Amino acid sequence: MDLQKQDLQKQEPAGSELRASDAERDRIADILHDALAEGRLTADEHAERVEGVLRAKTVGELEVFIRDLPAAHRRGPAHAPAPLRPTAGAIPIDADDNVVAVFSGAVRKGRWRAGRRIHAYAIFGSVEIDLSEALFDHQQVVVKSFAVFGSVDILVPENVSLRGTGGGVLGSFEVATLDSGEPQAPIVYIDGWAILGSVEARPKRGKVVADILDRVHRKVDRSLRKHLGH
Repeated sequence: MDLQKQDLQKQEPAGSELRASDAERDRIADILHDALAEGRLTADEHAERVEGVLRAKTVGELEVFIRDLPAAHRRGPAHAPAPLRPTAGAIPIDADDNVVAVFSGAVRKGRWRAGRRIHAYAIFGSVEIDLSEALFDHQQVVVKSFAVFGSVDILVPENVSLRGTGGGVLGSFEVATLDSGEPQAPIVYIDGWAILGSVEARPKRGKVVADILDRVHRKVDRSLRKHLGH
């Protein structure tokens, strides 16, 4: 591994100093798991590299662990942008969660599980929905927002895709469209109406989807237990 790190330092590819995302660690862990299953890596080599992947901070550090594997030299298809609307049948008709403010304020934030459909109602009040630290159990999430003489503000992690399909009637409906470069990243759809009010959705800078790395750890643990016979 020391020789590989020295080789990396001699010739680093463009972008190698970028901070690694959880999805990129997930991708490298999948490649290592496949290499173990194909017999290209021993169980000890696999465990050592996975441990390094979980500690890696930059894209360049991650690429070291797959540089000698065929998967590192295959070019995959370009990632298509997120569709404008959710997949048919992916979102339930009934809301998983309702956030209501009538002549008042309501806030949903912190570490919480985002359902597939969230309804927000601000009637002469204000609603804040902060998804920047939320756990995403589903890739597609719809936030249906209604602001009548009120406001609905929605914050999302900066590494998701964000789409808006609503409108305003003497009001403001603004969604800062995002396209994530990660194929498995959540897609948040903002729909609804702003009537003499406002609906706004935007990324919260510095916040990223945080539960992907947890899935990597669980996947690695299962793989190690399987090959160690536990």
